Amino acid sequence: SNVLNPVFSWKMDSSRPGAKQVAYRIEVREAGSERVVWDSGEVKSGVSVGIAYAGKLLKSASRYSWKVSVLDECGRWNSSVSDFGTGLASESDWNGSEWIALPGQDVIFSNKVGKFKSVPGTSCFVKEFDLGSGVAEAVWTVTGQGVFEAYVNGARVGNDVLKPGFTHVFKTRHAFTYDVTHLISKKGRTVFAAEVSAGWWRDKIVNYHGKKSAFRAVLELVYEDGSKELIGTDDETWTGIVGGPVLRAAIFDGELYDARIPPPVLAEGAAAFGCEVSTEFSGEILPSDGGEVLLRRDLALKPIEMYVWSKVEAADKAKEIFGKVVKDREYKDGDIIELAEGETLIVDFGQNCAGVVEYKFEADEGTTLTMLPGEMLNDRNGERARGNDGPGGSLYRENLRIPNEGMRNVYTFGKRAQTPIVYHPRFTFFGYRYASITATAKVKIHSLRSIPVTSISKEMERGKLVTGNKDVNRLISNIYWGQLSNYLSVPTDCPQRNERLGWSNDTLVFCEAGMYNADTSKFFDKWMRDLCDSRDDEGGFPSVAPFAQYGNETFNLGWADVGVFVPYRVWKHLGYKRIIEENYEAMKKFVKKIDEIKYNMEGKRWIYADWVSYERYCSSGNHFGGWSKDPEPTKYRLYLAANYWLMDARMMVEVAEALGKTEDAKWFAESEKRAMNYIRENFVEEDGLLSKIFRDMQTPSLYALKNGIVTGDAAEKTKEMLLKNICEHGECLQTGFLGTFIIMDTLSEHGMTDVAYTLLLQHKNPSWLYSVDQGATTIWERWNSYTLDKGFGPVGMNSFNHYAFGAVLGWMYKTMAGIMTDPATPGFKNIILAPQPDKRMGFVEAEYKIPSGGVVKSAWRYERDTFTWKFTIPEGSTALVKVPGESESKTYEAGTYIIKK
Repeated sequence: SNVLNPVFSWKMDSSRPGAKQVAYRIEVREAGSERVVWDSGEVKSGVSVGIAYAGKLLKSASRYSWKVSVLDECGRWNSSVSDFGTGLASESDWNGSEWIALPGQDVIFSNKVGKFKSVPGTSCFVKEFDLGSGVAEAVWTVTGQGVFEAYVNGARVGNDVLKPGFTHVFKTRHAFTYDVTHLISKKGRTVFAAEVSAGWWRDKIVNYHGKKSAFRAVLELVYEDGSKELIGTDDETWTGIVGGPVLRAAIFDGELYDARIPPPVLAEGAAAFGCEVSTEFSGEILPSDGGEVLLRRDLALKPIEMYVWSKVEAADKAKEIFGKVVKDREYKDGDIIELAEGETLIVDFGQNCAGVVEYKFEADEGTTLTMLPGEMLNDRNGERARGNDGPGGSLYRENLRIPNEGMRNVYTFGKRAQTPIVYHPRFTFFGYRYASITATAKVKIHSLRSIPVTSISKEMERGKLVTGNKDVNRLISNIYWGQLSNYLSVPTDCPQRNERLGWSNDTLVFCEAGMYNADTSKFFDKWMRDLCDSRDDEGGFPSVAPFAQYGNETFNLGWADVGVFVPYRVWKHLGYKRIIEENYEAMKKFVKKIDEIKYNMEGKRWIYADWVSYERYCSSGNHFGGWSKDPEPTKYRLYLAANYWLMDARMMVEVAEALGKTEDAKWFAESEKRAMNYIRENFVEEDGLLSKIFRDMQTPSLYALKNGIVTGDAAEKTKEMLLKNICEHGECLQTGFLGTFIIMDTLSEHGMTDVAYTLLLQHKNPSWLYSVDQGATTIWERWNSYTLDKGFGPVGMNSFNHYAFGAVLGWMYKTMAGIMTDPATPGFKNIILAPQPDKRMGFVEAEYKIPSGGVVKSAWRYERDTFTWKFTIPEGSTALVKVPGESESKTYEAGTYIIKK
């Protein structure tokens, strides 16, 4: 309902024998007019099961119908019609409306110096209309400064949550358009209302850059006689109040809710204060078209374990041992839980995620229930030396960094109702697997559910992958849940602590893997706007986007390069050319600048390099720091930076050629040569190998092989040193974010796929399966976020839901299952099927819904010495197939094939 650049998609029934699509046509008409605003013409196509066709820019605030006609094998045109609406796109569309706010909303300080809290309450806005019976259609476009919800006659509008999403504070807001015709009163008054909190606008996540929550809306009325009327928000006829049951709400704070206070947006006569015009925001308001947030009720999680405790045993204060909780009683899902004052209920939902806890409960008026979320439980006997912050079996919260100040949901009960209350917080989200619940008096809980919050809808999901190894399957699930948790309006780093920012390297390393899980084209459309909004004047992309409390530095090697990597990879994988068209100038400016400075940012305050690597010279996460004065780590970082200059330039050659920018493509090719020469002159010694100070390390060797920096005998010796390093570390990787990003692909590209499988199947620390053995249900930020011998990692930076190391999923699909797109034909127009199997895996079964709508499948297994591979190429597609063990690839048409060897 918000799009201006629609992508029309449909499926065909090609099940009947001989069915074959030979042509299609798309027509788009503006409502109320027979004028065809866009006709694609007859377009030849061999795709018969599904097509996505990108539309042209349409007029904002309009309704359209679109018709697809398909010419079948008998020469008959078959048609189907649907409709959609467009949101308000330009500032002129908002003429006659104002941003409205309420006075007296200053951010307040707590008693601790420098500690902020979001302003109390929410800002609530109300206007009543007597619309009469002549309204044929009512469309309401709404946006807010702060997380908001909109209502018509008390009914919540829309299914999306946490609107308007996380964007640059002063440059971009997103608006949402809803057909509210069914909600308006035909007789009497219709109440339009909104409730706006602090989130993403005037809370800590953006350093309180916004000062007052505000709301803006345009109501479009179409009357039965065909006439139209636009009614916008203003400071004269809208009224409001700061108050209501939401006492405080923000992204980090959580939500405090007092049900004794009536909702002002619903209570007649409650909105009693005048509004004022807000002038804080002067940027663009755009229709929301990607990154919307929703509740995934289809993935709702039931508790797998619940117990109540009130006492602790075996505590020893002198030895800093908190002891262990004594379980008073246990519950299972479906039981009615009774919780009394002085007791604590621990709930294990079995899955770490970003979400909210939904309760069905009852208690006497004035009773307060407090829910604290957490990712882990304290272990053993609560030894402080192991990093525990409480007795074993209690909730661990120290890694949240503000465990005593934020991340909580507090609910105070109002008058008893005839039935139990169903409630979940609406203006925040949490990152957790466990919940610790206490109450000031008796509470009866009928049910508890953990509802995931994400920008990945069920309809966006694309891939499925199952193997013969249960631990690898758990790893695949962990990656999936990590993506759900962290693709939330922006690609965040983590959903639990006081951060939740759009860190760019996490995004860079994972974006390809994530596209096997879901179609993220629109999601990244939205985020690339956030990234470009946050650039500096020289074209440097930041380490986080949108602009936030920190991480706004630019030209950070491996981080800033996301501005090239993401558009390139989305285009190559999904065939979504628009993303490189829209971001080309920003990509070009960035690469021009790093070519000019040779990506030398010595003296830069912040530098992350191969983040949380086990190797020397790398940031461990225990400290940040800038470029070291020590020449060795400085040289290493300059080497890594130059590799990203090289890769950026290579990608830009292809991008420029695809967009018909021939002269630019030549310049980028020269830039690639300059980068290669610079690397070889400064970081390769006379023997053809890398500098002696880092040639024995995993990450620099991987980049040397990946980028062709070493060749011939030097490449073979580099491979030998790499394998020696892996062997000396117990067949374990040592890489951080930058090295793990390329390790598996590089090993396979250089004939070492067996080593890649060994790393994948490794259980020792560091490895992917070590965390699985410790009960992880998402990917951890650090290889050693928790270890059996030492306990919890450093709390300054330790997340148990961080998806960067989940980049291995891309290799699983491409190499293990063998499903990838032909780089010469983006978007799987031609499929490459080339699995590299390993007996240790037993079997692999994978399928992936390609952008055109068909499903490609690849399934192989070993039964003793017999290898069987079954693969399916969808209708309308072709595939370049390489059978394991054979040197040549062959082109296959659509169909299902079985090969045994």
